[in-house]
Amino acid sequence: MSIRIGIAGYGNIGRGVETVIPQNPDMELAAVLTRRNPRDVKTSGAPVFALDAAEELVGKIDVMILCGGSAKDLPEQGPRLAALFNTVDSFDTHAVIPEYFAKINAAAVKTTAVIAAGWDPGLFSAMRLMSEVFLPDGVSHTFWGRGVSQGHSDALRRVEGVRDAVQYTVPKKAAVDAARHGEANLSTQEKHLRECYVVVEEGADTRRIEQEIKAMPHYFAGYDTIVHFVDAVNRTDMPHAGLSLRAGTSGANRHLMEMSLSMESNPEFTAGILVAYARAAARLAGEGKHGAKTVFDIPLSYLSPKDGAALRRELL
Repeated sequence: MSIRIGIAGYGNIGRGVETVIPQNPDMELAAVLTRRNPRDVKTSGAPVFALDAAEELVGKIDVMILCGGSAKDLPEQGPRLAALFNTVDSFDTHAVIPEYFAKINAAAVKTTAVIAAGWDPGLFSAMRLMSEVFLPDGVSHTFWGRGVSQGHSDALRRVEGVRDAVQYTVPKKAAVDAARHGEANLSTQEKHLRECYVVVEEGADTRRIEQEIKAMPHYFAGYDTIVHFVDAVNRTDMPHAGLSLRAGTSGANRHLMEMSLSMESNPEFTAGILVAYARAAARLAGEGKHGAKTVFDIPLSYLSPKDGAALRRELL
């Protein structure tokens, strides 16, 4: 029996999930929820419902994949939908994940809700955990980019007076080289540049907008941030990249663990992770393991459609 998937939010990640689901024969897209007028949303064939009408789909969706932004959407939508459905999201505001987890856990009394299951947080979180336990004496660093950050771009577009925007995260080569040699004291500002391309509404105060962007907590405050005011931005191409590494020692020997990503489409790669964790959420729910979960709580085998025998034969 197929896992019935719902998509809440039909933006870049939502459309990415729609693209990825057909690659998973044990899943089917059952519904798309949107804040827009459902009649104006054209999908590949799945029925479209208003987000406010989510209660009508209880019992018809096995896992709802939440595809809204972390700045404004998920803090409100996450708890509300986790009270109704098993859910998966890619909440990515690292600094407030503990508070978000607590809210989701309180709401998911009879459901299973996997949070922060993108590539970072998510895939890189698992890498950081493994590298710390494999190399206890070491230093970990994570670099993002060069590429489009969906969460940061969404945060830019929420600034009053901004009509459209894209943000590129750029790692600084000198910092990457220092991290690979075990440098511990690398500040946030030393590691990344945030480059913003912003289209403003007619008559908007660009000075105020630039100041508000650079002071935005959890997104741009504490980073070297450049704001370019432009006439238009390209939101079609969504490349990204990332590097998680740990340099450590055992005795007199040095070691380096790295995981790197290069993505032509950040939304579609993120969608692939969300869909796999939707399978895990369905399995956990079937076992009665309710409440909020993270990648640290879920066995790797729960992500795969293959059974244990096949995994041992083919991948171990």
